[in-house]
Amino acid sequence: CQVHISLWNDQEFFFFFIPPNKSKGPGLNLLRQCFSLKMQTVQESPLNLSLTLGELLKKDTIKVELIPEKKGLFLKHVEYQVTTKRFAVSVYRRYNDFDVFHELLLQRYAYRVVPALPPKRALKGGKREFIEGRRRALDRFLNLVARHPVFSEDELVKTFLTFSGSDVQTKLRDACKKLGDEFMTCKYATHAKDYLPADIQSQFSSSRELIKNIHSSLQKLRDRAERMAERSKENATDLLMFGKELSSLGSDESPVPILASCKSPWAALRRSVKGLSVEFSLLSEKAAQQGRREEDDVVEKLNLFLDLLQSYRDLCERHEKGVLHEHQRALQKYGVMKRQMLSATVQPKEQVSVEQLESRIVQQENAIQAMELRNYFSLFCLHQESQLIFTYLPITSHILGAFVNSQVQGHKEMGEVWQDLHSKLKSLFGDGNGQSPPLSPK
Repeated sequence: CQVHISLWNDQEFFFFFIPPNKSKGPGLNLLRQCFSLKMQTVQESPLNLSLTLGELLKKDTIKVELIPEKKGLFLKHVEYQVTTKRFAVSVYRRYNDFDVFHELLLQRYAYRVVPALPPKRALKGGKREFIEGRRRALDRFLNLVARHPVFSEDELVKTFLTFSGSDVQTKLRDACKKLGDEFMTCKYATHAKDYLPADIQSQFSSSRELIKNIHSSLQKLRDRAERMAERSKENATDLLMFGKELSSLGSDESPVPILASCKSPWAALRRSVKGLSVEFSLLSEKAAQQGRREEDDVVEKLNLFLDLLQSYRDLCERHEKGVLHEHQRALQKYGVMKRQMLSATVQPKEQVSVEQLESRIVQQENAIQAMELRNYFSLFCLHQESQLIFTYLPITSHILGAFVNSQVQGHKEMGEVWQDLHSKLKSLFGDGNGQSPPLSPK
């Protein structure tokens, strides 16, 4: 029988008919090659982001660690050790280096999600908490940048992560000048319009609204997770102090008076009470560990994703207030020039002024054409960055899993200590049958 295969792409149909007597010959091989080529063409559209979350996370892992403060001539300054797994190297950076790097990234990649930097100085809270919070934020910033499908292959990023010379800021600026902005270097920039779907604006609007809602919900989840982590730490402090008070109570060496009516058991009991502080110290340690797990595995990962979502929202604003606004202003200016030219043809003026006006109109037309190309390229990048956000979305399941595992592990470990404490109390204070005496009459 005949072999009939139909391929569909963008409403184009391709039909291949192979005679039965040649179904095992070169005709079938040709068909397979055509099929493979067509599928490869569809899959390799530059607009599509074909990476998975796992592939993004494997691109690199950056660690930003605080090193001891160095005292300058007038003030102390904070320095960070930045270690990249991909390049297997560590470099030292100050906050100002991050600031210059961030500024240059925005210049080069105005149409991409560039995460924000934390503030340079504390707005509120203690200095130690601020410095640690800023270190965590810089760590998230670099990991998002190093795992970005475009940034990760850029010379600017490689320079920041690997250059060990004395003046990294000059090196970064020189690299940025040599590279230029992405529109000037991307091979798809001038014909980005050809790859965009017809309904790109509606897709952008719906994606933006959905991501805005996700961002709002995850912010609330992060706030709750922070409160739970803080409560775990407070619980650890309370348990430790509870044990210390028991130890203090049991360490009291004041003599116990012998009452006429009965013999007090307090002398023996207080020695037992003192020994209970060990279990409460262990409970405090377990609660503190749970607080750290909740902070590192839940809160910090939520903050990572929130940083990415916020940078996407910032990108949308840059697109509307930057490229679109400049395009509209250029069109308005062009309209004014055309009216002036029309007025000059109706009312005769000097030839020189008319020629100057014509030259300005040509220049403005060229500027508008360049802005239109940038506008389409901006939409092209926005479409890819929207895909990046949705590629990161499965991280929410990882975060939920980490949260549940932390609770299971924490309750299990503390439950075991509480059970040991319960058994110890029964042996210390129980009656002859191993039962604790009632605290109040029934």
